[in-house]
Amino acid sequence: MARPKAKELTERELEVMHVFWGQGESTAADVRDALQSQGRDLAYTTVATLVRILLDKQFLTQTCDERPFKFKPARSYEEVSRTMLGDLVQKVFGGSRTRLLVQLFDEGKLSPQEQQRLREILDAQKQKPRGKK
Repeated sequence: MARPKAKELTERELEVMHVFWGQGESTAADVRDALQSQGRDLAYTTVATLVRILLDKQFLTQTCDERPFKFKPARSYEEVSRTMLGDLVQKVFGGSRTRLLVQLFDEGKLSPQEQQRLREILDAQKQKPRGKK
């Protein structure tokens, strides 16, 4: 029996998605060039395969039927990052956002600016009426 297709993004697929989120509509060659400029030298066929996989997983949509094929993100960075973070919180921290925040603070790697931003977010949450986001 065939294994069901994974819905999560692999590390390489996520790299490719970051290019699409940054550039918008692009060809596989455009993505390869962008990755290469970032020091990531992947073969064109590898990038084209990753684009096809992302199309199959519905993270990309094809925007034209003529070569070179162009693609654009079907899901926003915000949507994908929110889902991935939710999955991480569930899998690693048992669904506890508190445990995630404690881990971040205990690491001691948050800059003073990041710590201040978190405080501002927490203060803003306190001021919101319950049940609203």
